[in-house]
Amino acid sequence: MRRDLYAAKDRDPAARSLLEVALFYPGVHAVWGYRVAHQLWISNYKFLARGLSFLIRALTSVDIHPGAQLGPGLFIDHALGVVIGETAEVGENVTIYHGVTLGGRGLEMGKRHPTVGNGVTIGAGAKVLGPITVGDGARIGANAVVVRPVPANVVVVGIPGQVVDDHSKGRPGLIDTSQPDVLGAAIKSLKHRVDEIEEKVIGHIEHDDDVRMDEDGVWILEDFSI
Repeated sequence: MRRDLYAAKDRDPAARSLLEVALFYPGVHAVWGYRVAHQLWISNYKFLARGLSFLIRALTSVDIHPGAQLGPGLFIDHALGVVIGETAEVGENVTIYHGVTLGGRGLEMGKRHPTVGNGVTIGAGAKVLGPITVGDGARIGANAVVVRPVPANVVVVGIPGQVVDDHSKGRPGLIDTSQPDVLGAAIKSLKHRVDEIEEKVIGHIEHDDDVRMDEDGVWILEDFSI
């Protein structure tokens, strides 16, 4: 419990004291409740475990199956809408933001939820689905949908999730720098092909001056108003 408190205190700039964390952080309460429910589950008191899990969900809006395996130092920030499935495994010192799902992709039995390594950060609204592995130190961007294994020490963004940075090589990660626009890059490539076709068919390229992409791959409009 002490480690859970310090995990929240160290990773949330808004936390002013351990007492505040212990009393007013639903993510911490959800983890504590899970730890009791998990002990009941592995002791074969599964009905009581599910009952306690149901109560915790009602109180915290966090749905953690008591059969999941969560390591020490887990911090669930804001907590609202987090779902962690039965066969999910989460390593040490993992940070999960609100709206995250560690879920399955089908109705198969056995291992059907993700295995998350140590020191992983999963951004708000991200969905990590299926019996895949997320490597140590990886960062999953907000609202990403991840259905393939993720190597260690990378940043993943988009739908479906794609690796856009490797911060194991000394470069900043998800929080410290802007990330490339995966969709924008695809559109830029398509626009380049259209320019080539126009050049061959009509002898010149008809530029659209209202919408353009700068050298860093960021789309710019003269007016973003509706």
